[in-house]
Amino acid sequence: MSHARRAPRILIVDDDRALVELLSMRLEANGYEVLQEHGAAAGLARVGRDRVDVVLLDLRLGDGDGLEVLTRILQRSPQLPVIILTAHGSIETAVEAMRRGAYGFLTKPFHDHELLQKVAHGVESSSLRRQVAGLRRIVGGDDDGGIVGSSEAIERVRALIERLGPTDATVLVLGESGTGKELVARALHATSPRSERPFVAVNCAALPPELLESTLFGHVKGSFTGATADREGLFGAAHRGTLFLDEIGEASPMVQARLLRVLQERSYTRVGSNKEEKADVRVITATNRDLRAEVAEKRFREDLFFRLHVVPIHVPPLRARGDDVAVLAGLFLDRSAARHGVAPPVLSPEALAALRDHPWPGNVRELANVIEAAVLLAADGVVRPDHLTLQAPAEADGAGANAVAATVAVAGLRDPTVPLPTLREARDAFERAYLEAVLERTQGNVTQAAKMAGRNRTDFYDLIGRHKLSPTDFKKD
Repeated sequence: MSHARRAPRILIVDDDRALVELLSMRLEANGYEVLQEHGAAAGLARVGRDRVDVVLLDLRLGDGDGLEVLTRILQRSPQLPVIILTAHGSIETAVEAMRRGAYGFLTKPFHDHELLQKVAHGVESSSLRRQVAGLRRIVGGDDDGGIVGSSEAIERVRALIERLGPTDATVLVLGESGTGKELVARALHATSPRSERPFVAVNCAALPPELLESTLFGHVKGSFTGATADREGLFGAAHRGTLFLDEIGEASPMVQARLLRVLQERSYTRVGSNKEEKADVRVITATNRDLRAEVAEKRFREDLFFRLHVVPIHVPPLRARGDDVAVLAGLFLDRSAARHGVAPPVLSPEALAALRDHPWPGNVRELANVIEAAVLLAADGVVRPDHLTLQAPAEADGAGANAVAATVAVAGLRDPTVPLPTLREARDAFERAYLEAVLERTQGNVTQAAKMAGRNRTDFYDLIGRHKLSPTDFKKD
């Protein structure tokens, strides 16, 4: 799966309000979200309350000692990069701050490029530290992600991660939506020699083809309308690290061709440029599509398929993972209860049986959402079946599609007098009919339709766009 990523969040703690405003404008102009505090106590409170990626901390604060604030910040968040702001006369103090664990320091006055470079490195470090710490727990089975469990199916995935992680092999992660394919990619990165370098992820289905190309490979100023400056692509951002391409089956022929060249030549050019740039990047891809069928239908390049399919990892659907449902449900109960500040409820035997019997068309993602809702609904501390917001098969996508319609379709296909469509044609016909039914039931309300289909709005718009459906055609007067 893939989620929209928030802008990196920078906290500035400085009592010079004019400087704080100036720094905020510079950082926000470069895509950062900025939080401001003007005193030691307020800065410490903000660190304890909000998740931030980097702190810019002035050593001279009116209501406290900057070194003491640094120490207390690192006691609360040892992995949080803190960049010290200091004047020329306070270099010795800045050095002492480094000894106490500061990530770095900037001496006033400093240039924009110094600020942006130091902050960018801090953000990267913050992300990597969190990923490595969390993913090592995941690979060991101690976290609540999609690799938790002891079923035979998930143990095979874990064994492949342990074997392939330390290598530089290209890996194709296969599985239904919601099974945790990105989690597998992150675990591969965390156990690789590249683990201290960036892990960069992009959903190929979420961007138009022309935008995906420039996003991946970068562009030079003037190469197309709107290209007002040179931009580094994700291959550049992932240098010496890992690039994860989710929903690779949705990539356009142009992007497929360029990706094949990168994998073959280990180099690329930015859009609008002839200059070769080195691609020292491990590529991991994922899809919930049958790429062999896509190749047969000439929708996906055969040569690229074989380049990506060096070592596949099949992530099993939740319905194939036996007692892992109970284990994951328990972990999600604890996590959701902590998030909402309530005591973790217990699962009644009837609720547990209902969870085990459910087909889970939305897989682990669906289970997490069901458990979170149950935590909020179980006012007396016991989760019962009526607290479980389980989708009926007719409301779900993929494996949970309408059983009656499926039976009719199969019966028709078994009639020897009926000409057989290709598998792709049959899949597309059913998908279109399903989308029309969802849009009709919701009267063209895309938010409700996406929820009913178990997809996010971006994915749902992509689906209806592929079938040339318009929500407005289903609105009732």
